[in-house]
Amino acid sequence: MAKIVFYEKPGCINGEKQKSILREQGHELECRNILEEEWTSEILKKFIKSKSPSQFMNHTAPAVKKGEIVPAELSAEEALRLMVQEPILIKRPLLIIDDQYIQAFDNPELKKYLGSWDGAEDVITCPNLKTLSCDERKQ
Repeated sequence: MAKIVFYEKPGCINGEKQKSILREQGHELECRNILEEEWTSEILKKFIKSKSPSQFMNHTAPAVKKGEIVPAELSAEEALRLMVQEPILIKRPLLIIDDQYIQAFDNPELKKYLGSWDGAEDVITCPNLKTLSCDERKQ
């Protein structure tokens, strides 16, 4: 089993479910608050690889939901700069496993660490999306 660094927003409902799934597979988690890390563009690039801002930004972040930030209209460099300034814009979770940098629980690179988990439960879509996003509830 692997030791996993799991960057989360503490209290996020889906983050708790995701951590439970990983622990059930025998992994050891080192949980870190994504909002309190000192991010740089260089570090974030390791997670996002060749994705577009629409793929690597958090669409439930308040500024995105309000239309103040439109990921599809940003260059990767602009999006990275904004995420460094406002980590709530980073799509979660970020994981470091065996020297691999993985973003998002639905990332194919994560599949080999999910063992017997069948994916039947949606642990990605915020359950409060129709009312308040997980990000808005915790502000």
